[in-house]
Amino acid sequence: MNTVSNSTAKILPELVEHLYTVRDYIRFGTSRFNEADLYFGHGNDNAWDDALALVLHALHLGREGREQILDARLTPSEGRAILALFTRRIEGRIPVPYLTGEAWFAGLKFKVDARVLIPRSPIAELVEGGFAPWLADEPMAVLDLCTGGGCIGIGCAYAFPTAEVVLSDISADALVVAGENIVQHKLSSRVSALESDLFANIDQRFDLIVSNPPYVDAADYGAMPEEYHCEPALALESGEDGLDFTRRLLREAAAYLNEGGVLVVEVGNSAVHLEQAFPAVPFTWLEFERGGFGVFVLTQAELIEHEAVFSQ
Repeated sequence: MNTVSNSTAKILPELVEHLYTVRDYIRFGTSRFNEADLYFGHGNDNAWDDALALVLHALHLGREGREQILDARLTPSEGRAILALFTRRIEGRIPVPYLTGEAWFAGLKFKVDARVLIPRSPIAELVEGGFAPWLADEPMAVLDLCTGGGCIGIGCAYAFPTAEVVLSDISADALVVAGENIVQHKLSSRVSALESDLFANIDQRFDLIVSNPPYVDAADYGAMPEEYHCEPALALESGEDGLDFTRRLLREAAAYLNEGGVLVVEVGNSAVHLEQAFPAVPFTWLEFERGGFGVFVLTQAELIEHEAVFSQ
């Protein structure tokens, strides 16, 4: 039986006649994804979970009760819908969250599409833990800078039920998605979205500024798997060493933090470049139970102390 064309990795619709149950389709997808040497790094880390997510999405099923439906038989139209998603995943190298239109961050579901990055930041652990021990008191004002779809900022609104949260991004397209997520989570009374290049359109101070900005350096961007090139380059690339945006942020952030305020920034692999650029700055690098790296904390006082260095 033909399964996958070696030239196009196209999944043939005739396969519907040979696949019967949910389990059959998950197994088949897993085999084809591994055969196609896909990259898994956008919410799942293996072919089985990618296939499972696409099957459940096509069948309009939630994430619960998976074991009970594994041996359920599918209709031909359901099978064709699943195989169409498998084909798009393989041929386009499209990450699963873009195919399903949703992603999870800090235990919350968000709308995502190609206008925004797929959330995967280890900052989720900080959100869930209320940014302890870095905040002495619960913040009253929070800024999620480079918000994309708004996941970090909306997560902060859940973590700090009395805080006012601003979601800021230079991309008007991304802010449309962020606005939809604000509405989805019924947070319009406390969470707002603002188009701004860094702090250009921001005129207030915050107790907490969190940012997952573009930080991929030129070499890393060129070497990234195809799946990452489905995401907006504006949210990934940041110059030769990945620090074009972060340098500006460090120069300006102190003026937008209240006394005792905290800046939390993810720079990923560009952490090594940051330490080389500012060897005298006492970046506090965080460790995460669920993995992840390249996230630092600086207080407002530390930013002020080293402002001359950041301005060079």
